[in-house]
Amino acid sequence: MTQITRDGETILVLGGTGKTGRRVAERLKARGLPVRVGSRSGSPPFDWTDPGTWAPALDGAAAAYLSYQPDLAVPGAVDAIRGLTETALAGGTRRLVLLSGRGEEEAQACEKALADAGAEWTVLRCAWFAQNFSEGELTDPVREGEVVLPAGDVGEPFVDVDDIADVAVAALTEDGHTGQVYELTGPRLLTFADAVAEIAEATGRDIRYISVAPDAFAAGLRAQGVPAEAVDLLTYLFTTLFDGRNAHLGDGVQRALGRPPADFRDFARRTTATGIWNGAEQ
Repeated sequence: MTQITRDGETILVLGGTGKTGRRVAERLKARGLPVRVGSRSGSPPFDWTDPGTWAPALDGAAAAYLSYQPDLAVPGAVDAIRGLTETALAGGTRRLVLLSGRGEEEAQACEKALADAGAEWTVLRCAWFAQNFSEGELTDPVREGEVVLPAGDVGEPFVDVDDIADVAVAALTEDGHTGQVYELTGPRLLTFADAVAEIAEATGRDIRYISVAPDAFAAGLRAQGVPAEAVDLLTYLFTTLFDGRNAHLGDGVQRALGRPPADFRDFARRTTATGIWNGAEQ
């Protein structure tokens, strides 16, 4: 593959402190490529809610990884992706790689806005992250031995975030990925109960999964002090994405990297070894 960035050209990684962005930035730096982390604490700072920060963050960047916060399903996301894309192209940023979600109509509208702008684009349409159990809101429930969610017996092909980062780096730095929509999933369908059971097996601990009604789930979040916007978003995602629409595998990892995706069981074993689920990361 031919590298698309020339010597000295920067790659901007938006959401560069998040699950996927951090890994993308680490991989690019390991290759010796100039990387700019786009975040509110970055230099210059980047804020999706402040368009005035976009052009300075993009200045001199040949390519950019777009991870929208909090989620492409929220109101205003399409306008933000369209505006960011226009700003990028006007400033000379040629290649844009968008982190997207499977089965989300709003996310696919964002994908269309990106494609229609005329950029060299690649879409990473991802399944539910395996690392949500170890680096997100589900970490503490796993530690405490009880995961409560409004998801029943529908299978989900959990994707390893390391696979997402590998595909993102390939799309940012190599030819052959422009115009591709990569459906990134793991190699198996698992229900949330299956996933929790595999974590329990890997850790040797008793960890229960409890399926609850969406209203009860939302009430529980509110009782924990979770902001209303976050409660609404999580409830929306669980009540729309786990109706069976995503209960199939994608071949994006294989197509992009020429290798199979990582299995959830390997993620569980690898993460257990870090000690994070015992409350003390090694």
